[in-house]
Amino acid sequence: MLKTRIIPTLLWKNFGLVKGVGFDSWRRVGSVLPAIKVYNSREVDELILVDIEASLKSLAPDHESIFDFSEECFVPLTVGGGITNEQEIQKLLSAGADKISLNSSAYLNPELIENSAKKYGSQCVVISIDAKLVDGQYKCFSHSGTQAQDVDIIEWAQEAASRGAGEILITSIDNDGTMNGYDFSLIDKIVKAVDIPVIASGGAGSYEHMRIAISEHGVSAVAAASMFHFTEQTPLEAKKYLNSHGISVRKDF
Repeated sequence: MLKTRIIPTLLWKNFGLVKGVGFDSWRRVGSVLPAIKVYNSREVDELILVDIEASLKSLAPDHESIFDFSEECFVPLTVGGGITNEQEIQKLLSAGADKISLNSSAYLNPELIENSAKKYGSQCVVISIDAKLVDGQYKCFSHSGTQAQDVDIIEWAQEAASRGAGEILITSIDNDGTMNGYDFSLIDKIVKAVDIPVIASGGAGSYEHMRIAISEHGVSAVAAASMFHFTEQTPLEAKKYLNSHGISVRKDF
């Protein structure tokens, strides 16, 4: 049985870490390297690092910085933000990223998903979908939630999977940073639409939110930022809670 993963998300902007609500009102929460070192000691399964400034400007994260970060990161590292071509992907993987996350560029050039999966393997390609409810319908947004995309969210998830994506990271913009829970309706739609792993993101505020996403909606992993930045809750305690509710996690208790 595949074990459920707990994945902290680090949002990187202008040399520091930030966290906001609804992809806005960014608040400084520290520096990247110290956070990575802390998470190394807290039994996390993976880390997601997104350069939100790079995403807005369609500039790939600085691969030299990624090299420095990866030197201190002892778990798989997914890097995203502003990646637009295979050359940038190659640089980031060579710098130590284990996976790359594509969002904005994939809408403009869906072949990038396919070409990257063929060249580097599907396990390296994560498609990030940022969604928001607009007039009662889920809409896809790119460029850190600033640009709406005229695509059906279910069809887009299915296309990404068919082109070779290894995972989908689904984030609710509405729930982001609220700590009121994931958008379970959104998660459910994506999980049922594809046959690849889905990572839930946006809104986690408790271990119970994670349990619901896993047990009742079938995600393969849960990502969180605010609950780890702003509360006493930890990835290790999350695993203990999930394990006590019969969910297989990557640690024996």
